[in-house]
Amino acid sequence: MTKELPACPVETTLLLISDRWKVLILRDLMEGTKRFGELKKSIGNVTQKVLTANLRSMEGSGLVHRKVYAEVPPRVEYTLTETGYSLKPVLDAMITWGCEYKKKMEKAQ
Repeated sequence: MTKELPACPVETTLLLISDRWKVLILRDLMEGTKRFGELKKSIGNVTQKVLTANLRSMEGSGLVHRKVYAEVPPRVEYTLTETGYSLKPVLDAMITWGCEYKKKMEKAQ
């Protein structure tokens, strides 16, 4: 990333993962390397253009590694980098919070 990062660490993190699709991409790649089609299928209602743009952005940020195989048709695989994997505690905290919130809302109804 060539842009200057924000002074606030929370803002920096949000800059990198705040998009709805990026968090889902991270979630799916935590399990291991995936091909583009696998990601698109597991994420669901995302267009090819949007998924490609998000993957490229994440590659530019150093969160995702893209490997292209010289085959016909071309095969492309995406893997989290060490920096990408370092977001696991953040995603785990989001899962825990989300589960607790859902339970709280179910009790309130």
